[in-house]
Amino acid sequence: MERAKIHAQGPTFSRIIAGAWRWHNVSPETVERLALAALEQGITSFDHADIYGDHSNEEAFGLALKKNPSLRNQMELITKCDIKFPSAKRPATWIKHYDTSKEHILWSVENSLKMFHTDRLDLLLIHRPDPLMDPHEVAEAFVQLKKEGKVLHFGVSNFTTSQFRMLQKHLPMPLVTNQIEISLSRIDPFFNGDLDLMLELGVSPMAWSPLGGGKLMAEERDMFGKATKYNASYSQLALAWLLRHPSKIFPVIGTTQPDRIKEAAKAIDIHIDRQDWFEMLKWVMGAEMP
Repeated sequence: MERAKIHAQGPTFSRIIAGAWRWHNVSPETVERLALAALEQGITSFDHADIYGDHSNEEAFGLALKKNPSLRNQMELITKCDIKFPSAKRPATWIKHYDTSKEHILWSVENSLKMFHTDRLDLLLIHRPDPLMDPHEVAEAFVQLKKEGKVLHFGVSNFTTSQFRMLQKHLPMPLVTNQIEISLSRIDPFFNGDLDLMLELGVSPMAWSPLGGGKLMAEERDMFGKATKYNASYSQLALAWLLRHPSKIFPVIGTTQPDRIKEAAKAIDIHIDRQDWFEMLKWVMGAEMP
């Protein structure tokens, strides 16, 4: 598995990242098996969020780390904060909203560290843009967490280009990524400036739902003979299509099947020809390039 820096001053991740957002649907034994399956394929980076699984996924993953502490130094942990929604586990919350206050960011990180049974996070992302976000407060929280060694790097998720620039302007450290939805079924970032900004700033994006939430795999078709040409499954082609982009997209795969992890890992070895790339784009656009 290829490994690369997600930013010149950022962490080194596996080019394909294991997303744990569905892992609350499986047993603790399966969570451990999925983590080991990913590591065996060289997928060392794991993407979480405090809210996944109704606030349970970090804890489930942490139990695997508690059982086998040596795994922690073989991986990079990514998690997110700021989304709040009504839950029995958060009785003080009565409406879904976002909270990027310094107090909540610090609390959320402490809670994530506790759930993971670890002393550090490799990357913390602000999960959603907060209309009430005070960038000065966010900066204060990030500086404190960095100084304490609790978070090594920072980024955002689902931010527009203007939101990314605004927050970056107030930070003494770089935002090392923007995790956004990118796939063959969600091609807007190629044309709306999202990926242009990443290239401009030397930031590699992370792609959530890189297979269109499973819709792409469900369609399983041999686009213009490309599955045969590349000896690859549709999902491998869809991942390789993203990996081909010069911004060095890091796809976040979400699966609860170890075999799917092994399959996805092989996408790193597929180099799609430029014309094949555009023919796949034409297929989803339904028209030639202008």
